[in-house]
Amino acid sequence: MEPRETWVALSALQHLLFCERQAALIHVERLWVEDVNTAQGRLLHERVDLPGHDARPGRRVERAVRLGCQRLRLTGRADLVEYHPDGTSPTGWRPFPVEVKRARRKSEEADRVQLCAQALCLEEMHGVDVPEGALFHGAEHRRQAVRFDARLRTLTEDAVARMHELLARCQVPAVPRAPKCEKCSLESMCLPQVTAGQRRASDHLRRMVEPVEF
Repeated sequence: MEPRETWVALSALQHLLFCERQAALIHVERLWVEDVNTAQGRLLHERVDLPGHDARPGRRVERAVRLGCQRLRLTGRADLVEYHPDGTSPTGWRPFPVEVKRARRKSEEADRVQLCAQALCLEEMHGVDVPEGALFHGAEHRRQAVRFDARLRTLTEDAVARMHELLARCQVPAVPRAPKCEKCSLESMCLPQVTAGQRRASDHLRRMVEPVEF
C-alpha cells in the first residue's frame, strides 16, 4: 500500500472544483489564510467534528468518521454518516453521508463532488452501494438531497485523477482572474492577475522562437 501522504484529501476536491490554483496552493504549497467565511465554516464544523455516535429513531449516526479508498487513493473524514436499516445490505445497514456546509445552497458541483467522494470511500469500506447522501446548509438549516448518479461519479473520479496529477507534478497552475477570486481567502498570495500575465508572456515568447514550417 502506498503511504497516505501520496493520497488525495477529500477536502482537496472541493477546492479543486472551485479553483485548481487554490487547490494547489493549499495542498501542494501548504498555504492557508483564514478569513471571516473560513472561520465561520471552521466553527460550524467544530460542532460535528468530535468523534462519537448516537442512536436516533430509525438510524444510527456516527460523527467525524475516518474514510479511505484504496482504489482511488482518497483519504479524509466525513462530518456525519447515518446508517439506515436496510435488509438488502449484508450488514443490515446502508451508509448515508452528510456533509455540513456554512453557506446556502449553490449551483456549483464542488460540494456534491466532495460528498460523492465520501460515498465512494464508504462503498469500498462497507462493500455496499451508497446511492445518495445530503448536504446540510447551516445558513438555511436545511438539507439538500444528493443522488450519486453516473454523471456525478464520473465527475468525481475525474477530479480525483486531476488532483493526483497536480500533487505528482508539484504544480501550481496559472489561472486568469475571475469574479470568484474576491471570495478566496488566498487572493493576496495567489495574485492571479500577475501569474496569468506571466503565462501569457511565456506563451508569446515560445511562439516567437518556434521554428516556422513552410
